[in-house]
Amino acid sequence: MKFKQFYLGCLAHASYYIGSEGEAAIIDPQRDVDQYIEEAEANDQKIKYIIETHSHADFVSGHIELAERTGAEIIYGERAATEFPTHKVKDGDELDLGAVKLRFLETPGHTPEGITILAEDTSYPDAPLKMFTGDTLFIGDVGRPDLIGSKGFTAEQMGGMLYDSLREKILPLPDETEVYPAHGAGSLCGKSLSSETWSTLGKQKEMNYALKPMSKEKFVEIVAADQPEVPAYFPISASRNLKGSPALGDLGQPEKITSEAVNEFDGIVLDVRPNVDYGSGHVPNSINIGLGGQFASWAGTLITIGTPIAIIASNMAQVDEAVMRLARVGIESVKGYLMIGDFEGETKKVSQVPVWEVSERVGEDHQLVDVRRPAEHAGGHAPGAINIPLNELAKEIGRLNPSKPTYAICQTGYRSSTATSMFENAGFEKVYNVAGGTTAWVNADLETEVSASTCANA
Repeated sequence: MKFKQFYLGCLAHASYYIGSEGEAAIIDPQRDVDQYIEEAEANDQKIKYIIETHSHADFVSGHIELAERTGAEIIYGERAATEFPTHKVKDGDELDLGAVKLRFLETPGHTPEGITILAEDTSYPDAPLKMFTGDTLFIGDVGRPDLIGSKGFTAEQMGGMLYDSLREKILPLPDETEVYPAHGAGSLCGKSLSSETWSTLGKQKEMNYALKPMSKEKFVEIVAADQPEVPAYFPISASRNLKGSPALGDLGQPEKITSEAVNEFDGIVLDVRPNVDYGSGHVPNSINIGLGGQFASWAGTLITIGTPIAIIASNMAQVDEAVMRLARVGIESVKGYLMIGDFEGETKKVSQVPVWEVSERVGEDHQLVDVRRPAEHAGGHAPGAINIPLNELAKEIGRLNPSKPTYAICQTGYRSSTATSMFENAGFEKVYNVAGGTTAWVNADLETEVSASTCANA
């Protein structure tokens, strides 16, 4: 068996290649599909199947383009309401891939149509099964049950399905079964995913809280609680994956625009440079979401699908990368770009302030805003920090005082830079980014608090 995991860090997304005797299958492909075709060519194999474990919400899949370019068959679970030719599989169905036997289990819970794939290499009968669990079972966690309420199911109903899927379909398998999920740490499809990208079922039985013995009622209560925010683009991506999306090459390229056009742009001016570069000089009224972090997820969270976008970058490579990564979450509305070095006009700056200086400044006449998620903030934060998660900042920003010097802090300085751009656009008079974030604060042995903070008037 030829086997390879492709891991896309910015979306914490894992896709897979399985090949045997001239044939190959791709599981949960990302939108840009060249790498799968190149892998098949390198192995002298033809892609026969494209398998989706479910209708993904956090990214737009490339299954349509990959099928058109290879002639492969697209496979979904029987309950998937796809709008393109699809081979639907049900519990117990099998497909042959050279010497590899693929067996399908229906495992609803994260979505109604979710499936798990078991790959058995019949050439090596003693080799452990490879299990591709999609978003049903993660390393250290399970898929959240609250993403498909609009389809008529409650989180409690989906949680009950997930409980049954895990205990009736997955847990009875041998402990040596290898577990390969669709996501790792950083994904919003669960709440406590491990940074490990694979494991064994036996190890997961030992360390995964969701696989411990408990009643269905207790399980549902646990998995439905304390889930992170649901980005607005999630239901749009899930729907598009069932309809199918155009090939990336058919989207067209943005045009270079003038400084005047940027200043008058009717949409979002998106600066994709690192926080330090943004802080040293940027186009007024731009929003900073740097390519160095979870760019696509945050763009999908903060930018409404369809909003016209003009990109500010340092070079063309950054523009191309931004366009690609935006398309991965279904944002296809980039209209133009401009290099910051070509911008003719007055720029603004945001100081990157070291943590020791912030600790001395913050008091009655200043406000420190922690834009991390509530669980991160509760685990340890700078004293007096007001917790307004970045995804809620736009609607909660009115609870802050724009006339006070305002310091934004996150874990490393990435999300807080986005927050400073939002503060600036809202008319805050003095805005600062805390360099290195809470990580630098802790490393400097500055005082921290562990009690949760909530949004408050400031």
